[in-house]
Amino acid sequence: MASLTKCIDMMNEGIERTIRLIPQLPVAEAKLSRLMLMVSGSLNDELELELKPYKLNHSEFLTLMFLNSRPESSSTPGELCEFTKQGATNMTRIGNALVKRGLITRGGSDDDRRRVVIRITAAGKRLILKMLPPLFPRLDAMFVGFSDVDKRNLSRLLRKLAHNLDQADSDIQA
Repeated sequence: MASLTKCIDMMNEGIERTIRLIPQLPVAEAKLSRLMLMVSGSLNDELELELKPYKLNHSEFLTLMFLNSRPESSSTPGELCEFTKQGATNMTRIGNALVKRGLITRGGSDDDRRRVVIRITAAGKRLILKMLPPLFPRLDAMFVGFSDVDKRNLSRLLRKLAHNLDQADSDIQA
């Protein structure tokens, strides 16, 4: 597989060729969008490799992390679908896999038995505590050369982009 840097160089060359065919192409925006997709894909691929020894995929990991971070370590299927960007069918499959491994439980709410509540188990919490520390060195390595100001600026800009994407989605739905 080509390095990310090589892929970025190829992308730049391709966009330069595309400008000749479509002069009105918003070049900076196209490059930034593609760059984010490439970096995101690389991050996702790397995370999947890190999760493989634990027999988890990214969606299952996100589900455990979300549950672990919630008050009372619980959530509803709808909230999980929204946070993990999964459909109900896939979230059911994820839930079934995690229940089977004893990492989460599914049951009725104490307040409303019609409402399903999903909770992370003690085993799920132990797995997270085991998994996370080995990820820290790689996470640190990704941001070598970034000052605290760089990281704050990147965070601010990504949040601004997320807001714009949310706005564009609401405009489309209106």
